[in-house]
Amino acid sequence: QVQLVESGGGPVQAGGSPRLSCIPSGFTSSRNCVGWFRQAPGKEREGVGALETGGGSTYYAGSMKGRFTISQDTAKDTLYLDMNNLKPEDTAMYYCAAEPGTWGAWCSTFGLTGSRYTYWGQGTQVTVSS
Repeated sequence: QVQLVESGGGPVQAGGSPRLSCIPSGFTSSRNCVGWFRQAPGKEREGVGALETGGGSTYYAGSMKGRFTISQDTAKDTLYLDMNNLKPEDTAMYYCAAEPGTWGAWCSTFGLTGSRYTYWGQGTQVTVSS
């Protein structure tokens, strides 16, 4: 059973650059797709980006490019979402999600589609104040 634990959320001043962490467990393959998503109150969930754990390739939603960076530290089995120059509209619950054992173009094709993921973390709240 795959489990995901996010951390790093909290109150942030506008312009801040926090880092969120996602620690997955239970992977039986080195090739998995892990995505970051967010959901603001009253809004639909949106994809931020995704990372292929096997090769480290990353994929981002167009609106997220430039301010959000996904990376992994394989020694720590941890994935990160670095956020830069946050704005109040970035306030949301941030989630990581995982689809284990993905091959080929799965992550590039479905990595930003939340409904394609089987496993989700509990989320971590980021609140940006102006």
